[in-house]
Amino acid sequence: MGQRSSAPPSPRTRVRRIAELADYEQETLHAILDEAYVCHIAFHDGESIHCIPTACWRIDNHLYIHGSNGSRMVKALLGGAQASIAVTHIDGLVLAKSAFSHSMNYRSAVIYGVFEQVRGNAKKMEAMDIFMDKLASGRQHEARTGNAKELAATNVLRVSLDEAAAKVSNNGPVDKEEDLDLPVWAGVLPLKTIHGDPIGAGNEAVPTPDYVTSWAKANN
Repeated sequence: MGQRSSAPPSPRTRVRRIAELADYEQETLHAILDEAYVCHIAFHDGESIHCIPTACWRIDNHLYIHGSNGSRMVKALLGGAQASIAVTHIDGLVLAKSAFSHSMNYRSAVIYGVFEQVRGNAKKMEAMDIFMDKLASGRQHEARTGNAKELAATNVLRVSLDEAAAKVSNNGPVDKEEDLDLPVWAGVLPLKTIHGDPIGAGNEAVPTPDYVTSWAKANN
């Protein structure tokens, strides 16, 4: 494992709990975000605090989301609300010899900032095409594009990745010395997301595109 940067971009991105797991490298942050389909956004709407899951994708140094104009979250974020965005991948359950020493292996990222609106239909469509390409590369050229009414009802927002930090744990169990001789199995139960077999919906007369036939093969 390479040496990790020790310089957080801001005081609130400094990892305090088990600080040696902090990773402030842009490459690590981008990899975590690019693997994610969903992020959780925490914000205050003027009355109470909320944490909402939503689809996300990265373009360069920004994280993008989209939502209905009527969404409480979209309204709050466009109103300038500070947001905290979290993404987490669980890679394994770490079983130690004592209950207290159990843990997890993970890759996580937290972003702080204020979202901005992506303005203009051309810019919105460009961002949404990149999102579609993330879901299924090439599909943006096949599916019907959004019409004027659909685009008008949808907001695309983005937040800078300048204020963000990652935290990564990839370790085996760490037991106290007095527990090492206990006759209890210890180790890691790996976890991973796999691609299942595609399930069609009335596609008998439609040729199967490459991104569908290759979906499950991605596990190999």
